[in-house]
Amino acid sequence: MQLTKSESITWDEVEVGYELPVHEREITAALIAGGAISATHDYAAVHHDYHAARQAGADDIFMNILTTNGLIGKYLTDWAGPTLEIKKITLRLAVPNYPGDRMTTTGYVTKKYEAEGRHLLEIEFIGKNKIGYHASGKAVVALPVRG
Repeated sequence: MQLTKSESITWDEVEVGYELPVHEREITAALIAGGAISATHDYAAVHHDYHAARQAGADDIFMNILTTNGLIGKYLTDWAGPTLEIKKITLRLAVPNYPGDRMTTTGYVTKKYEAEGRHLLEIEFIGKNKIGYHASGKAVVALPVRG
């Protein structure tokens, strides 16, 4: 498991086109069920009951969108450190994350700007597993400036 870093990246250190590090995460049944029930209070049976998931046409239990959103947020804060503020995440889901998958998350900076006294970045990200794109989208984050 990757530990959250204690040092922060500043807005000054990042330019448009900057590529965030690649992050690999093993997708386990515990992560899917725990993320759904404990972290997001999503009790839909397809996220914790194999038979209900199969009856719904899925291959196994699958990750809910809120857990994916949390993993994307963790990806961003693990990259930039504790001073990063997530202002907005726009997320699209495609193929499911099943137990045994590995999600590879990548991202890059598409816009760097200032607004309302904030130093902001727009980041496009993709979370991909063995069958395709699980999640893709954009995030707007605020970073501190060097100084």
